[in-house]
Amino acid sequence: MFVINPDQYSLPAYRIGPFTTKDLSQNHSICNNPKKDIESLDNYCKKRFGEYNYTVNGREAIYLALKSYQLKKTDLVTILTTSQNFYISSCVTNEIEKFCKWNREIIPETKLIFVNHEFGYIYPEMEYISSLEIPIIEDCCTTFFSQDSKGKVGKYGDFAVYSFPKFFPIQIGGLLVKNTDITIIGNSIIDQDSKLYIQKVISFYLEKQEDLLVKRSEIYDYALKIFEKMGFTERFANNRLTIPSVLMLNNHKRIKDLPSLKTHFWNHGIQTSIFYGEDAFFLPIHQSLSKTDVDYFAFVVNNLIEKQ
Repeated sequence: MFVINPDQYSLPAYRIGPFTTKDLSQNHSICNNPKKDIESLDNYCKKRFGEYNYTVNGREAIYLALKSYQLKKTDLVTILTTSQNFYISSCVTNEIEKFCKWNREIIPETKLIFVNHEFGYIYPEMEYISSLEIPIIEDCCTTFFSQDSKGKVGKYGDFAVYSFPKFFPIQIGGLLVKNTDITIIGNSIIDQDSKLYIQKVISFYLEKQEDLLVKRSEIYDYALKIFEKMGFTERFANNRLTIPSVLMLNNHKRIKDLPSLKTHFWNHGIQTSIFYGEDAFFLPIHQSLSKTDVDYFAFVVNNLIEKQ
């Protein structure tokens, strides 16, 4: 049995990212253990990315990448996303607006292309936009493990930005990857203690990467089957190189008032959102979830449908 309409002081806490309250204690122990090394993460980053810098979060990595182009207020950054619908996180637009204007279509005035590999799904025309000889920043914040068939995701752009909390149970940490001779202007505000914390904690979880990816895949497949039986379908085409950061579902008008879904979920302790511009929504899907957690999500959705 699950409780519907729980007391707001007794809500569970399901987030889009895998961090849970119990991870606070484990991460604290990892960081304070003098035997835990920081080299696993550094070696991983050097091998995979080449030149990189730690940041407080993905937003700061975006800021530092943009700042390095010395953009003028009248310049234009074109944002491209995998779906190319009008949804784009304010985490992206707010950073761009600190420097210049933005739009959603490449035009002659475009000074920079910002590619958002959306929710773990790769923007499909990377080879084409690379041929345009316009500077590119790749937003890989929700795409840490996904790749394309050529293994070039994160290497197409002058810069690529990543966010650790989207895939690991940690509250802090981003990465700015540099694939260009452009000089990074400015430095992260991250302090040494926070950097050491990120290095130790992510090193610990990278050692469990294979298990992490298996768990994510298993819980995704289980959740998709549950929700397909309820009349929802997968929004993005999936393949073996894709590691989704959310479960994105087409609604097919099953929920008549989609905005009410978001409120209903939050009232039951589940972080979710609508895929604005489409009849779709997304839910958490990661290695910290169990099948029972997914059953709870489905139960909450069914309750809303029954009340319509």
